[in-house]
Amino acid sequence: MFVLDEGTRFVIPRTEMTYPGHSMKLHRNAADPVKSPVDHVMMDFEDACPYEFKGPQSRQCVVEALNTLDFGKKVITVRPNNIRSEFFLGDLEAIVKGAPDKFHGIILPKTHGPDDVKYVSSLLDTFEKEAGWKSRVQIESLIEIPQAILNAYAIATASDRMAGLIFGIADFAATLGIREVVKDQNINFLYSKQAVVVAAKAAGLHAVDNVYLPLWRKNDPEEKIKEIEAGLREKNVGAANLGMDGTWVIHPQQAAIANACYTPNDAQVSYASRVLDLYHEKGGGSMPDPETGEMIDEATIKIALMDLAKAVQAEAVEPAYLAEQAAKSKAITGYDILEQMRRVG
Repeated sequence: MFVLDEGTRFVIPRTEMTYPGHSMKLHRNAADPVKSPVDHVMMDFEDACPYEFKGPQSRQCVVEALNTLDFGKKVITVRPNNIRSEFFLGDLEAIVKGAPDKFHGIILPKTHGPDDVKYVSSLLDTFEKEAGWKSRVQIESLIEIPQAILNAYAIATASDRMAGLIFGIADFAATLGIREVVKDQNINFLYSKQAVVVAAKAAGLHAVDNVYLPLWRKNDPEEKIKEIEAGLREKNVGAANLGMDGTWVIHPQQAAIANACYTPNDAQVSYASRVLDLYHEKGGGSMPDPETGEMIDEATIKIALMDLAKAVQAEAVEPAYLAEQAAKSKAITGYDILEQMRRVG
């Protein structure tokens, strides 16, 4: 979870859009709320940045974008080159010292284990102090090598700067010698994806799914566009059902579908609100839903609360209603699942 605006706003991203950091045009597109309707943007120094642009040229472009563009309410992050790269230290120092309080987090690529996170957190302590930051940079770690899967919980708990874990399918597949990363990925990578989800949620962090690589072009036939969009939707509905909170996207064309996959629809919000009201009206316990016949109990209520927390972020439910229902649940169980899972600020 990203904690923003001096602790008054929190964001669990549904869509994290990555794009090359060396292009000012792409920075402007990412900042535009109409062109890029995403929750989170990531300026990339790593894989998306050609070698010829790495170093001072891309750093200058990113720092300029951070200091001159208005990204609205988007979470703003930067992905430096990995810590074993010759470019990493210069990337991190340039953005932290060059744009104090102008972005919210860094994406740490090729994370091996908790020591990587601790090292970066220590550097951030130093650079923030030198640059006079008033806020604090948060960290999302990419889980994209086998060592990271095995160390996922240790990574998630390595620093209080940690906000989330992201599953990186392409590099992970490469290390395992897997060529197919599009079809049936929620089955073929089930263990890895759920390992990321479980580690993130155990640490109270958000979990973000990998990119969906196929993109349609303007001159593609309608059938192909529909096929690609259907694949994007299927992949993200499946990932949401595994517990992912959102997904990486690599183009604005993916944003609307991806956002919808991680946002409760009107029927789901209505159902959650109805069973919450019914449950507490009847005094709790286990009871049949008079409309569906399904059993309702405290576990059902927790699912409903988690759904409504997502709906609050989408401005489909009033925060006061969610807080009231969470307080009722806490009075019964002794704990607030939203606080426990860091679904509220």
